[in-house]
Amino acid sequence: MFKKALIVEDHEVRNLGVVNTLSELQIQNYDFVSYCDEALQKIKAAAENTPYDLLITDLSFDKDHIVQNLNSGQELISEVRKIHPNLKVIAFSIEKRPKVIDDLFKVQKINGFVSKGRNDGKDLKNTIKKVLKNETVIPQEILNSIRNTDFDFKEYDVILIELLAKGWKQNQIEEYFKKNNITPDSKSAIEKRLNELRENLNAKNNIEMIVMCKDIGII
Repeated sequence: MFKKALIVEDHEVRNLGVVNTLSELQIQNYDFVSYCDEALQKIKAAAENTPYDLLITDLSFDKDHIVQNLNSGQELISEVRKIHPNLKVIAFSIEKRPKVIDDLFKVQKINGFVSKGRNDGKDLKNTIKKVLKNETVIPQEILNSIRNTDFDFKEYDVILIELLAKGWKQNQIEEYFKKNNITPDSKSAIEKRLNELRENLNAKNNIEMIVMCKDIGII
């Protein structure tokens, strides 16, 4: 079993639930912190002597009067990977957007994801056991959602949809693209790409497409 774990969670009630799960698995050596900056400092400090072999982190954190350099679990994981690439990482979050969760595995290289909810203690326990065996754990409902939205959005598409979501007209987007050397930048090309995006997402109009992209986590 894991020898030393770090829990990063800013809600005390959730911390207690994770601690109970670790105790059930007989993981006695653990620390928990409420800030990503503090978590990174602890991981750095422990690296040479008794390094952590498991990180369980939330993704979103409430802001308060203490200014932080790292403001999300994604940012923390990215920094941790630079100094501890083999550390087992489990994201424990209410996040539901398939694209965001997919990026956690593809970009942040996490080992498991657990959705916070009614049975999260049991799910977390099972995920820890599987991650210990070098398995990658993605909840089935999240995996289904990722498969159902298996469409490759380019950076161009994301910028286009973000500007559209802000209420920009196509002629304004055309002007912005030309100014920032984003191609293709003609109004006809922009209109064509929007048609393709709506068709791929089965969206009836731009508004429905924007809502779907927000639900997926594209914007």
